[in-house]
Amino acid sequence: MRALLLGCFSLFSCVILMGQEIVAHRGASFDAPENTLSAFRLAWQQQADAVEGDFYLTADDEIVCIHDKDTERTAPGQEVRVVSESTLAELKRLDVGSWKGKQFEGERIPTIQEVLKEIPQGKKILIEIKCGSEIVPKLKQHLSESGLLDEQVLIICFQADVIRAVRESMPQYKTNWLTSYRKNKDTNNWEPNLETVLFQLGQCGATGLGTQGRREVVNREFFQQVTKAGFEAHVWTVNEPKDAEYYSSFEFDSITTDRPALIRQSL
Repeated sequence: MRALLLGCFSLFSCVILMGQEIVAHRGASFDAPENTLSAFRLAWQQQADAVEGDFYLTADDEIVCIHDKDTERTAPGQEVRVVSESTLAELKRLDVGSWKGKQFEGERIPTIQEVLKEIPQGKKILIEIKCGSEIVPKLKQHLSESGLLDEQVLIICFQADVIRAVRESMPQYKTNWLTSYRKNKDTNNWEPNLETVLFQLGQCGATGLGTQGRREVVNREFFQQVTKAGFEAHVWTVNEPKDAEYYSSFEFDSITTDRPALIRQSL
């Protein structure tokens, strides 16, 4: 009987972990230059279930994968370009790989079409919108042309109005409203609080929450209240095994990390 119980417990544990997805933050960005095709390809080698990338609309109505509003950080020593004020051709001239290592020299800012082609069957992409809702019509076009299944796409954003626009235009896709937290110096409370988070999720029509992994706020009760309200719960950016184990115990839908291989191994 003891052996049977242990076997059932092991099987139950495996089911939980298999259901908890590991998302490569900007690709396998600990080892490769963030938001590049090299980083996304490496993420699959490191057994990620999904990749997350950041996307802006350019001056000529193209969508490119980059986190910052300009290129200063990921293309150091080169002409600084503001993404929204630059054409795709201007951005493609920049080397965004060399800063990470000589082996990545010549890496270019990818378009969303190039990134979507890198999503294998059975894997997913989290598309973080870094600009405003002006990107939505073009994003809808590229997703419809990508051949990806609806369940392979999750659209995420810190801006509630953008999430609302996505839900109105593309209701077939799941969406996460994202939030981080800061401590109010006057009240000594963390903001936003749980009540505000739940209100915002309901107002923008999100299907889930993408929460910063801050233990002072995100504890078991917080997680349970979010899921009890009918929302998925996803946590970012978790790079330490002890933190991954902590959030894994809550059964988050996904854990986003710069180090998918390490976090996969730790769980």
